[in-house]
Amino acid sequence: MSTTTRFDEHGIEPIPAASRDSTPWQQFWIWSGANIAPINWVLGALGVTLGLSLVETLIVVALGNLVGCAIFGLFNVMGHRTGVNQMVLARGPFGRRGALVPGIVQGLLTMGWVGVNTWVVLDLVIEICAQLGVHGGTGLKYLVAAVIMAVQLGLALYGFYAIRTFEKWTVPATVAVMAVMTVLALGQAEPDWTAATAEGPAEKFTAVTQLLTAIGIGWGISWLPYSADYSRFVRPDASDRTVFWATALGMYVPTVWLAALGACLASAGTGSDPSSLVTGTFGVMALPVLLLIMHGPVATNILNLYSCSLAALSVGVRIERWKLTAIAGAVASAVLAVFVQADSFAQAFDHWMVSILVWISPWAAIVLVHFFVLERGRIDVAELYRDGDEVHRPAMIGLGLGLVAGWAWQYGMVPALQGPIARALGDTDFSWLSGGLVAGGLYYLLATRARARVRAGRAAEPVVR
Repeated sequence: MSTTTRFDEHGIEPIPAASRDSTPWQQFWIWSGANIAPINWVLGALGVTLGLSLVETLIVVALGNLVGCAIFGLFNVMGHRTGVNQMVLARGPFGRRGALVPGIVQGLLTMGWVGVNTWVVLDLVIEICAQLGVHGGTGLKYLVAAVIMAVQLGLALYGFYAIRTFEKWTVPATVAVMAVMTVLALGQAEPDWTAATAEGPAEKFTAVTQLLTAIGIGWGISWLPYSADYSRFVRPDASDRTVFWATALGMYVPTVWLAALGACLASAGTGSDPSSLVTGTFGVMALPVLLLIMHGPVATNILNLYSCSLAALSVGVRIERWKLTAIAGAVASAVLAVFVQADSFAQAFDHWMVSILVWISPWAAIVLVHFFVLERGRIDVAELYRDGDEVHRPAMIGLGLGLVAGWAWQYGMVPALQGPIARALGDTDFSWLSGGLVAGGLYYLLATRARARVRAGRAAEPVVR
């Protein structure tokens, strides 16, 4: 068996140098594969749906992702420098016990995303199968779902090396199919570049903020809890700069590309419904599109399942990683079965999942400030694994108040997560900014003060000769 597809026996311990043989280019394919997905077409169409012109939508998506993907690149640098996964890195600012909170949230969300991501593509697959002469109802849905789940669970069970190999060989082919689809789509569509339905600067500003959160800055931020889980395998002699650019571009290129395509189709009057966007434009390539659609959830969910097992290990669950992955797959399969039976519930759950991502920006701001500002990019890795029950108050206070600030300026998809500031300011959504600034700023001030008190206490201790 090739060494590139060997079984991954690593848990959350620092990856030894001998096992760190991934290249920055392989990281590029991992993140590209995770983002060549139908959801990005739909989110790109959201700008036109919200009332922005095509030109305005493209500007917001392109500039917003510059910021979000740059932050994502920095988080990958953390994993490369330390060889440590993301939820263990959170022990630095939060403490061993304090890090349980984000670790549990991440584990639960990843299992939910596996079910959501698989469910999202089922209608598309069924419709394309019908074009190919294969018809079926709920039974066919279950069959397709089972095939997708089996493939993604098998890869995730095998671990990072299988994930890397899968993305390395499938994503370039997927990119080629996507390029052909793009040419065909733009050849058939007649996009309207300047037409906008938003009336006045206030409505446009609201639409810009919502688009920034959905597929601009917020998109890169939504992937931050996963980042170091994979960059920890990059070979030690690779430079931080190449890791940063490979991962940031791996996120940026497919996200902006697919979002722009979705916006072009929507502006041409194709609509924003996923089935219409895909089958209405790409029917001539039904079979390649079918393979592309089925590749999307697999490429994304293998990351969800793998990171779910690492999150569980990070909070203290003492089971082998592959067994935790199997458990996560079983839970996700049960969630998916419920979704297939009740599409309305699945849609409501999807909206809820998207809305509660508000926790990531305050958490990420604290981790970023701790690693790059307070620790100047270098940490004591051994300290992250030392037994203890510490809860670092500065981080917990910052996270708590950051969550409140994020919720206050969030216009989520469910009423309970539409904050008072967001509603008062015309349904704008700056949750990622308000949550991050409050949490990161508070953590810096409180942690700096706590460190100053510790230094003052040490200075006041009598010298024993």
